[in-house]
Amino acid sequence: MKKLLVLGAALVAAAGISVAIATASSPRSGELHVTKECSEYDGGPGAFCTITSSSLKAIKVGSKVIYFQAAAGSTFDSDLAVVVGPGDYALGHVTLDATGSGVVTLSGGTGDFSAFHAKVRVSTNDGLNFTWDGRYSFDHDH
Repeated sequence: MKKLLVLGAALVAAAGISVAIATASSPRSGELHVTKECSEYDGGPGAFCTITSSSLKAIKVGSKVIYFQAAAGSTFDSDLAVVVGPGDYALGHVTLDATGSGVVTLSGGTGDFSAFHAKVRVSTNDGLNFTWDGRYSFDHDH
């Protein structure tokens, strides 16, 4: 009987360790690096760019960044959605200066992004291809 209790306790401890390892392998925060191309962006409301790479699995290649406001003048200030799929998107805001540099903040959304937050620097060399570099996190209770 005593051996069974010891074996049972060892199995419970091993299960706890494997859950801890699985949780640790799924990061809840980190560095975010995204590239996108904007060959189909026309400057109007609903215009979009396409994600070409991402360091975060949840933001898949081919996802669309849809801008809600039209471009006006030499700066850009718009709400946006990063749409990964039906019912799976992040919401945010972008501000860019005349050089194509600026900031994107993402906060919440639906699906995988209901507890998502990110703040990234935006840069471009050619006005067609952009990079986002910064940090992301997911709320701990989701």
